[in-house]
Order: sequence, then C-alpha cells, then structure tokens
Amino acid sequence: MKVLALSVAVAAMLLILAQNTQAVDIEYEGFQVKLESVKKLDKLLEQPRGSRHQISAQREPSILCGNPALPSDLQPICENSQAANIFRALREIAQDDCEICINVACTGC
Repeated sequence: MKVLALSVAVAAMLLILAQNTQAVDIEYEGFQVKLESVKKLDKLLEQPRGSRHQISAQREPSILCGNPALPSDLQPICENSQAANIFRALREIAQDDCEICINVACTGC
C-alpha cells in the first residue's frame, strides 16, 4: 500500500513539473510565438551596442530582422509592415503574467 501511495505521489509531482515546463505560446495579430522567443527578443534589443542603436532597432525592425540570432518563430513578423508595433506589443504582453496566464493565480487578474 505504501508503494502505491508513493508512486501516486511521484506521478503527481512529475505532472506538476511537466505542466510548469510546457512552452507558453503568445498569439497576437495572427502570429503565434513562444514566450521564450520574446524573451530572446528582449535580450537582442538590450545588447550593449549603444543607446542609439537600441532605439533604431526598436523603431526600425529591419535592423532586428537582419540579426541571425532572431528566433525563427519571430522572423515571419519581419515581413509585416507593422513589425515594429507587433514586436513592441509582444514584449509588453510577455511582461504581464496575467496576460499570458503563466501561473495559476491568473484567475482574477
């Protein structure tokens, strides 16, 4: 009986861990991207290349889109005329835990 209870507890723990490691997707303006990709986008924009370059990359997506480190699921956004606005919105969404419901506490946000 103890073995069964232990295996159930282990299975429950693995299920909880699996749920926490699932990729979170963000859907916006018909684009579906991974939360992890948006975090990489933030890192690309924050690279120390001078504040002038960072501002240019945020306003002119061709600078960002030309970067080979841009995640592949973000690359289709580069073809959209509103790419700068979409990148900005994705970054804002990714910072709001309630917007992406990354945790159980999202109910009531």
